Amino acid sequence: MNDHPQDPQAIFITGAASGIGRETAKLFARHGWRVGAADLDEMGLASLAGELGPERCQTGRLDVRDAAAYRARLDAFAAWTGHRLDILFNCAGIMKMSPFEETPLEVHVRTVEVNILGVLNGIHTAFPLLKATPGAHIVTMGSASALYGVPDLATYSASKFFIRGLTEGLSLEFEKHGITVTDLMPLYVDTPMVRTRTYHAGSLKTFGAKLTPQQIAELVWKAAHGKKGPLEADPSPEDAGLPWRRAAVRVAADDEDGGPAAVKGEEKRT
Repeated sequence: MNDHPQDPQAIFITGAASGIGRETAKLFARHGWRVGAADLDEMGLASLAGELGPERCQTGRLDVRDAAAYRARLDAFAAWTGHRLDILFNCAGIMKMSPFEETPLEVHVRTVEVNILGVLNGIHTAFPLLKATPGAHIVTMGSASALYGVPDLATYSASKFFIRGLTEGLSLEFEKHGITVTDLMPLYVDTPMVRTRTYHAGSLKTFGAKLTPQQIAELVWKAAHGKKGPLEADPSPEDAGLPWRRAAVRVAADDEDGGPAAVKGEEKRT
């Protein structure tokens, strides 16, 4: 149970040392939230902690594949926040671009472990804290590659299909607990993970990495503060190309006519 309901709101972010996770940590800290930042990159975490300060940010090394380590990290976070967890942001993920058969099997396996098992570990471990925090949210980084299988990115794409299915199922299942479940489904974002690729899939050559980590961080903020259900208003210009969904409703980027399209089930509204 939340022992101190008046404590500042709190978000726990995996993959927080760089890219989308780091920008999200900075955004929420600016809004007065307490931020739990976890990553394998200890140098990146140290610089983030120095930037945000100890009142706003608690950091810790975490391999999201390790359930016991995840539990220990969340226990430390809960002790710091008064057992409050308003948002779990599953941002940690890895991606390998290359032909399937040329990618070592262990790389495929690690992709599945980080992108799928890491999210399962996070949600399952965080569930008691989320349930005890009124209005809690789970936000997970998905991908536009969860809308269709992507060549040279097949295992990553498949892992995001899993996130899509998990989000849809849990968004209904967790309603009775008062927990809102959301995933973000952007096209390529200009992060170190994308920028350092030596092999470029055809989809990256076609679409480029035009979105910024700051834009996705803003979307995390909106996803965590909007009401459950479809987006009724037209997306603002700065939202173009930023797909997200709550429950079974999502906004998919770059429809054939160049604009966003709202999708619910098999119905498409432009």
